[in-house]
Amino acid sequence: MRERATATLTTIVVDDEQLACDELSYLLNDFPEVEIIATGSNGLEALELIRNLEPELVFLDVNMPGLDGIGVVRRLRENGIDPPHIIFVTAYDQYAVEAFRLEAMDYLLKPLDKARLAETIDRARRTIQDTRAPEPPEPPVAGKSASPATTRTKLLARANNRHFIVDANDVIYATIDNGLITLVSTTIEGQSTYRTIEDLQANLDRDLFWRVHRSYLVNINRIKEVVPWFKSSYQLRMDDKKHTEIPVSRAQTRRLRELFKL
Repeated sequence: MRERATATLTTIVVDDEQLACDELSYLLNDFPEVEIIATGSNGLEALELIRNLEPELVFLDVNMPGLDGIGVVRRLRENGIDPPHIIFVTAYDQYAVEAFRLEAMDYLLKPLDKARLAETIDRARRTIQDTRAPEPPEPPVAGKSASPATTRTKLLARANNRHFIVDANDVIYATIDNGLITLVSTTIEGQSTYRTIEDLQANLDRDLFWRVHRSYLVNINRIKEVVPWFKSSYQLRMDDKKHTEIPVSRAQTRRLRELFKL
């Protein structure tokens, strides 16, 4: 067995034909830089896996019943989610123009040629390595703060046509959907006046508020439980009334392990 590279490309494979999915997964196992973290069988599963696991690379069949591969990319963008690097895999060549219009990384025709697949993976590796964010900062050391000099201690939340002032320490988590940020606190759930998660995080204590996922910012002190999930990934069960479960992206798993000594 070949040894896996240290920095792998987190990958999902989606195809409605199980044999085709198995065949592609088998071929990808020969590339140590590829780590398959999940497989799916339709477009709706692809959306869910992409939202929750945040893969870097997706091998996506085009012609699937219901929501097809092209529709998956369109749906992600409609929901304000930047698609990962998409490689369409199909037996039909007539979708190629539309695929590249959607900025697909590549378009592979079945039956797959391994040499052609190797070229695609090499391109993906180089592209993703060039765009990867730097490693997240280490967890804070007791007695030493890396927080900005000034942070917001009060936030505004709109609910039921009223404007409530929320203590930042009481915020359990914030999430963004269709461009709207929702704050969930110990006393109220309402819409934030911030337009992006990045802006919200920049105005809060970074030692306390952690961007665990593209769509979620959590208060570390309000994490109730760490729940093992899929393929060595985790979810966080929060200390709100609904005990909301929030996915931890693959990129943040390392910090989670360090933070809680997993």
